Amino acid sequence: MLAGVVAALGLVTGAILLEVLGTILFALTVAYVLLPVQGWLVRRGLSEWMSAIAATLIGFVGAVAVFSPLVLTLYFRIDEVIALVEEVPPEMPVTVFDVTYTIEAGEVQTLAVTFLRELAVSVVSSLPVLAIKFALFVILLFALLYKGDAAGRAAIAPVPHEYRDIVHALATRARETLYAIYVLQLATSLASLLIGYPLFRLLGYDMAFTLALFAAILQFVPIIGPSLLVAPIAFYHVAAGELAAAALVGVLGVGLVAWFPDVAVRPRLARRSAGLPGSLYFVGFTGGLFTLGAIGIVVGPLIVAVFVEAVDLLADEVNGNTTLEDFARPESETTAEPIEAEPGDSSDD
Repeated sequence: MLAGVVAALGLVTGAILLEVLGTILFALTVAYVLLPVQGWLVRRGLSEWMSAIAATLIGFVGAVAVFSPLVLTLYFRIDEVIALVEEVPPEMPVTVFDVTYTIEAGEVQTLAVTFLRELAVSVVSSLPVLAIKFALFVILLFALLYKGDAAGRAAIAPVPHEYRDIVHALATRARETLYAIYVLQLATSLASLLIGYPLFRLLGYDMAFTLALFAAILQFVPIIGPSLLVAPIAFYHVAAGELAAAALVGVLGVGLVAWFPDVAVRPRLARRSAGLPGSLYFVGFTGGLFTLGAIGIVVGPLIVAVFVEAVDLLADEVNGNTTLEDFARPESETTAEPIEAEPGDSSDD
């Protein structure tokens, strides 16, 4: 009865807080990742209150470092970005084996310019609301870190004792997935930014930092990542007849900006990640983004990872160590066991 009341109140609360639900989910996930940091600070002698403040500052600085370059670029340099998109020819002829193909880019160009203008207007008009939501994020993050143990005990309390190992397994998978999303992706994004900025400067691009920033943001897109930025730049040089520049930016951009961070940075930090396959991560990323918006980048892969863990737990509970070959055998072969005679028993029975 009490569990039903809690579930009903949770639904009502979620409906009332719908406009800030994304901010709440973001704070929950960040707090879940920072709880080990807060515990480490407590073990080093800080009080729970001071350790919660320190961990909140880490989350605050991290959020500012991630979102402020994007907001500032859209606010101050959006005209330069739009001008760069408008410079792309509406038709790009490409010659392969003496055969010329024309790539129509006019409609895509128009859609991109319209999207950028609407995005800039939306960001500027939403700055007061974003400021309030960011303040809510910081306050909620501190509260969750300061009272994290109490919140965890309250969440686990309704679960029967015989099922708490399942809760622990799901919580572990959730923590590993969030670590992979935040720590691994942020580390690879930072590496792409640090590599991309001098690379684009050396290649002679005027908006080197903006391009490097977009490459860092695209690191959050699984599988393809910064290739979404490098490929159009290379195609632009091909359309302009600059084949050497296209080859240079294509090879160096894909090799250093897109591929190298995954090879050099990710393996060093992946020991605590969930090891979610890239295909499932991509499904969760795209589905969460299209369904929930920006917060879906985190929630989508998280839900997919927890669902996969639940399926694994169910399979272990029902089938144990049974393999696919065992399912293919007749039932009599899998259930019947040979009867062995006991040592010293010489009877023919």
